[in-house]
Amino acid sequence: MDTMLATNADAQLVLKLYELRTEPRMRTARTWVASQFRPQTAQDCIDILHDYGSLECGYLLQVESYWEMAAAFVLHGALDAALFLSCNSENLFVLAKLHPFLREIRSEIPQFFARTEELTTRFKAARLRLEEMIKVQEGRRTQGSQQPVEG
Repeated sequence: MDTMLATNADAQLVLKLYELRTEPRMRTARTWVASQFRPQTAQDCIDILHDYGSLECGYLLQVESYWEMAAAFVLHGALDAALFLSCNSENLFVLAKLHPFLREIRSEIPQFFARTEELTTRFKAARLRLEEMIKVQEGRRTQGSQQPVEG
């Protein structure tokens, strides 16, 4: 990661991203993805994503587009990566939940969570946190239980 310090503008953007996450519809979408969305196969995800107009499709796409936008801010230099990664892990929790299925999902939706995944290839802290979350998700998938991860 860069050794430069984050700026006040970076902090303001992180706060704005947080504010957007608390909007009621976004909060509902995030809650659904964290606690009720329990894919066991890639097809589970694809079926939801192709069920246009359903609440579940809307929730998943809203969460995906939010985190992809935030990742784009980091990847294009509008937001300090170290600050963003130290303030957010929900994006990596969702990516970990989808990780076993991404290749197959992307055969139909090529850019699905691609920017968020790129964060994990460019920034070691993101990669390490994702690896931890993947282990947790694998255990939960094996047990058939997925409780949200705080972080």
